[in-house]
Amino acid sequence: MTELEETLRRAAGQGIISDGQVAGLATYLQMHGSYVAVMPANDAEGFAAPPRDIEDTEAPRFVRGFHDVLITIGVVVALVGLSGLASVLALIPAVLVLSEVLVRRQRLALPAFALTIAFVQGAGYLIALALGPFGEGWNAVTYACAFLASYPVLLGLYYWRYRVPLALALTLISAFALAVLLVLVLLGKLAGTDQFVVDHSLVAALVFLIAALGLFAVAMRYDLADPQRQTRRSDIAFWLHLGAAPFLRYAMLAFVFINRFSGDWWGGETTYLQAGIVIAIVCVFMLVGLVIDRRAFVTSGLLSLGLSIWTLLRENTFEASSYVYVTILTVGIVVLGVGIFWPALRRFVMGFMPAEISSRLHAVH
Repeated sequence: MTELEETLRRAAGQGIISDGQVAGLATYLQMHGSYVAVMPANDAEGFAAPPRDIEDTEAPRFVRGFHDVLITIGVVVALVGLSGLASVLALIPAVLVLSEVLVRRQRLALPAFALTIAFVQGAGYLIALALGPFGEGWNAVTYACAFLASYPVLLGLYYWRYRVPLALALTLISAFALAVLLVLVLLGKLAGTDQFVVDHSLVAALVFLIAALGLFAVAMRYDLADPQRQTRRSDIAFWLHLGAAPFLRYAMLAFVFINRFSGDWWGGETTYLQAGIVIAIVCVFMLVGLVIDRRAFVTSGLLSLGLSIWTLLRENTFEASSYVYVTILTVGIVVLGVGIFWPALRRFVMGFMPAEISSRLHAVH
């Protein structure tokens, strides 16, 4: 099979053209000279080109060249210097001015990411200053609700103006966090307690789980809207998954450690059964990540995996110096194995998925 035919068959696999068009289109392009096979630049220096099935289709579009990196370095240094000389509150107008030039006009991805983070930080200081005169007599929960309520508004306006995917993702994540807090406060009022999470751990865990599943559903909606991952929707889904994965993991672990919901989960009382359940949860997360082709669900469970292995080794009277390094080595092997064999593992998993589902997800490479 020629390189042209291989390329066209991959396009057919992604639904860009039909299988029946591959042969005819290949012949037409070869006859009319419309296709030129270009040798990768790496081959000229004796380096093998990376395998085609390891191409990263998940990462958001960050950098288009070193120009983006240079501009981002300048943005970070200038904003740090400005906040030191003037005030942290000067970040907001500076970020807006730079966003007009670098994001709205020039559409630079990496500076947009840095400016969004700077806007979040500046907005936090601005909100804290605005709440200062009013929040002196408030308790911690009331203050947290008022503080979180401002973020969806400010970040939503920033996204409306500059269309940065991270800004919309943070808007939705902060809105979900605010909703969870408000529901817990309301339930605490109804139950007549200020320690609702401690007194009603099971209900609190259910609230966390429902919110986490809701955030995951929103992320999947953006994912399913762009299965080829060629538009801004894919970038929004990336950031939403990055937030939803640890949120969902925390919600599920809350049921495992329901007897000490607000305490030390990984203390000396952790049992074999709890450690085993956590490992099973991490495996499920890896399976979900493979199905939807999102590595965030793998990385979010690594800490829990390490702590579970550490607990199992500790309970088997391993020496401290031994089980620490065994845990690190095991997690490292898992990360390398999943990372290296990700395309093959995904092809294997997707082979068991119904066609109605797999056709709506990101194509298997």
